[in-house]
Amino acid sequence: MFGTVQQRLRAALKQTQLLSGSWRQITQRSATVQLREDHLELNSGGTWMHLNYLWLRDHCRSETSYNSKTNQRNLDTANIDLNIRPDKTSVEDGQLVLTWPDGHVTKYSLSWLAENSYEAKKKKPVQPRILWNADIYNKANVPAAKWDKIMSCDDELKMFLQNYLLYGFAFVEGVPPTVEATEAVTKRVSIIRETTYGGMWSFTADFSRGDTAYSTLALDRHTDTSYFHEPCGIQVFHCIKHAATGGRTLLVDGFYAAEKLRQRSPENFELLSSLPIPHEYIEQTGSHKNHMIGIGPLLNVYPWNNEMYLVRYNNSDRSAINTIPHDLVQKWYVAHRELTTELRQPENELWVKLTPGKVIFIDNWRVMHGRESFTGVRQLCGCYLTRDDVLSAARGFGLQA
Repeated sequence: MFGTVQQRLRAALKQTQLLSGSWRQITQRSATVQLREDHLELNSGGTWMHLNYLWLRDHCRSETSYNSKTNQRNLDTANIDLNIRPDKTSVEDGQLVLTWPDGHVTKYSLSWLAENSYEAKKKKPVQPRILWNADIYNKANVPAAKWDKIMSCDDELKMFLQNYLLYGFAFVEGVPPTVEATEAVTKRVSIIRETTYGGMWSFTADFSRGDTAYSTLALDRHTDTSYFHEPCGIQVFHCIKHAATGGRTLLVDGFYAAEKLRQRSPENFELLSSLPIPHEYIEQTGSHKNHMIGIGPLLNVYPWNNEMYLVRYNNSDRSAINTIPHDLVQKWYVAHRELTTELRQPENELWVKLTPGKVIFIDNWRVMHGRESFTGVRQLCGCYLTRDDVLSAARGFGLQA
């Protein structure tokens, strides 16, 4: 009986200490820890972090909880007590040490916690970028990669990827004007994404597909495959034959324009980043019969830091707006008009001439492309690349992506 009473007293004392975390404080020169009801507060390097107890058990990097060879979790999260609390907490030699009710010990370096806490994540961009208009980009004098280097030199590939990440597009110059060479340099960067258009493609203005890209007409700024559930990540173009007048390529930084909108009209930015809009592609040309539908906001942001990661903008492929209530339709059109006006500002337009030997890689989630009309012969080849593999290659070089 007496033992049972003692156990209850210890449990009650433990609960009281957790509930009154303002006085349950552990201090070491490197950190201060305060225990709360369902989390602890850790101050390391002047930054307070709020770390849930269940999260701390789930992310344990011990051998039984985590496979460091495969970088995968061994622990079955569904078996952790949802009300788990550590029996003992301390800071030792730059580590947070937690002893759990079953005796398991978890150790975290303070630097790992600082890097992986929500407080750190919301302050840090997922991918650093330089937003640009034509003047900003032209003054940057961004170098193009060279065909004879990038195919064998990792430093050249790293430089190319860094420019691509920062500006949303990058060039490779000196590429032989053939589909085969274009495919080779493309595969040096990433994996070709097969779509309804195939893998590598080559086309002229012959209307062989049900798309205005297969014409001599001017194309307004847009992102491709907005009608895919996941729009293609990278667009590759190589003009392998040019005997034409006109046909310059237009590039516009969608993130730059959207940030201008966010600064000027945050309520319109919020509308465009929250209301889902359908895009659609219907093709019945020869043997090609396709019907694609993709739905999502025009502007997409990470919810924890409000960083933009995707623009889905193609007025030609936008379908019937039937995914938002009637009282928001007018407001959406007003917001869309303001964004379009910013996108069409002359100072935001970067015009480039694609010529044989010059391959451009465009971040289709960020940079819009278009084309002026042309007369004559203009033959392009290219493809789409998988976004995940480009970012993976960049991370392999130590780049933040």
